[in-house]
Amino acid sequence: MTKVYRLPEPLSSNLAHIRGSETVAINAEAKRLRALGQDIVDLSVGEPDFDTPASAAQAGVQAIQKGTTRYPPNIGIADLRTAMANHLSQLSGGRPVDPDRLVVSTGSKQALFNACFALFGPKDKVLIPSPAWVSYPQIVHLSRAEPVMVPGDGEWGLKVSVKDLEKYTDKLVKGLLLCSPCNPTGSVYTLSELKAIGDWARKHNVWIVSDEIYRRINYGSGAAPSFFDLPDEYLEKTVVVYGASKAYAMTGWRIGAAYAPPHVAKAMANLQSHTTTGANHPAQVAAAMAFSDPKVEQEVVKMTAAFRRRRDRLVERFRVEAPGVEFVEPHGAFYLFFRVDGVGAKGLTGTRFCERLLGEHGVALVPGAAFNDDRWVRLSYAASEKDLGKGVDRIMKCFAEFEAGLV
Repeated sequence: MTKVYRLPEPLSSNLAHIRGSETVAINAEAKRLRALGQDIVDLSVGEPDFDTPASAAQAGVQAIQKGTTRYPPNIGIADLRTAMANHLSQLSGGRPVDPDRLVVSTGSKQALFNACFALFGPKDKVLIPSPAWVSYPQIVHLSRAEPVMVPGDGEWGLKVSVKDLEKYTDKLVKGLLLCSPCNPTGSVYTLSELKAIGDWARKHNVWIVSDEIYRRINYGSGAAPSFFDLPDEYLEKTVVVYGASKAYAMTGWRIGAAYAPPHVAKAMANLQSHTTTGANHPAQVAAAMAFSDPKVEQEVVKMTAAFRRRRDRLVERFRVEAPGVEFVEPHGAFYLFFRVDGVGAKGLTGTRFCERLLGEHGVALVPGAAFNDDRWVRLSYAASEKDLGKGVDRIMKCFAEFEAGLV
């Protein structure tokens, strides 16, 4: 008897625009190749190579041992919201930060989703400076709004100006999703630039969702500029997203938060009550320690200094060994974003370069296609100095092969 194969039922239109995260997929492929015994240098993932600070980790362990393993409050435990509010206040010169306006979530990605789902919907447009982190347009699509990519200025670290935003502004634009320090470019918006964008948003009655997860990894003085550094009126229609993952080496603990006007915070909390409810309880205890322990702050300073040293060495090597390769000089985060379409024969794409680099040289990077511009490639220097040195050696060899027409 002939077997009849049926086509799978069509999935919901909610997923019409959704694809898997390219960065997650590349990291998974690097791990698969390593498991097969291949010598792979993974410079793709945005995950610090440092251990979680000891006192924060121990606080999480003790929470488990004490039985702090039941449902936490939906909006987050009071100790964490207070610690985070005090921490954010200190970063911005002591300005008041109300812990009741913080909603703790399972990582900052959920905080971004909560904000977009609460603020935007069908027929709304949300502007996103491009190149942009892979999840931003996907999250906006999930909220049934339309992501509108706004190209950044190559002469300005691929940042956008008010003039750039105005070109894409119409009566349907309801939001702007901004990231500073920026993933994937490492660019940092100055306070005057944030103020100008805030003035533009107030003029057009636009919500700003400001992703500041990399704020502490800043190579200027202190933390990167924030909307918390502006007067209160600039926070009236702004949601600031923050968390413990990047600067505190707590990616796997999955603790993020959003700071929002009271009615928006309430809406996000209501939404979260029907999705994940409260974030991992022991992890919240650990994060509360991370945001309040001076010893942890010392560790953050050391980690940021290490990222700065790596940044300096990378920039030096690219300038000396690959003088024809354009890149954005990073002022924050831990990424080097470099352009490959001018390497060798015209028209080289980031995708082709990364495929060659991984397949022939064993180095995993993320092609710019993941960030809406395949002329570029992202390198994460959240890796050991040994791996970073080995990886850059291989990248330079790959450059030479393309330049010589050997590929």
